[in-house]
Amino acid sequence: MIGFVFAPSRRQITMEMASLICRNVKGIGRVGVFVNAPLSEVIQIVRQCRLDFVQLHGRESPEYCRKVRIPVIKAFQIGDGFSIERISNFDAAYILCDSLTPGCLGGSGVAFDWHKAKTVLQQIKMPVLIAGGLAPHNVKTAINILRPAGVDVSGGVETNGIKDSLKIKEFIQAARTAEGA
Repeated sequence: MIGFVFAPSRRQITMEMASLICRNVKGIGRVGVFVNAPLSEVIQIVRQCRLDFVQLHGRESPEYCRKVRIPVIKAFQIGDGFSIERISNFDAAYILCDSLTPGCLGGSGVAFDWHKAKTVLQQIKMPVLIAGGLAPHNVKTAINILRPAGVDVSGGVETNGIKDSLKIKEFIQAARTAEGA
């Protein structure tokens, strides 16, 4: 999958640029990343860019997620307030587990404690993706411990805020050699 960040951040992309890229990317899932965006905006971008998934990192409700009408990747931060009961209210294609970093709803570059989280994550009925502090040097370990359905990376494959093709290749290679891959 390839992600397009529409939430205000240093990684934010315009709908026009994402649409252009999406028209030229074939055979790979296209994901729009949003944080507390108005539903009408999400739906407009989904249509314009022909997205396959919507990744929601904010306080979106289960009802909001159902109204998106394409598969949802719902992000939750591992930490205080994280509960299986809360997650079970969501009808999501994937649950994305990210680190809890005060003042940050994703993209912090900080890993959560995979060993502490393992028991809880195994109870989640939906496929789990993991994020937070993943990089070529630790993604294999994270996969071996948690056995997720997939991983989400951004800053861990950047050099000075720019995607680094060598780090991306190293990340993919490390992920593919993990026992749970």
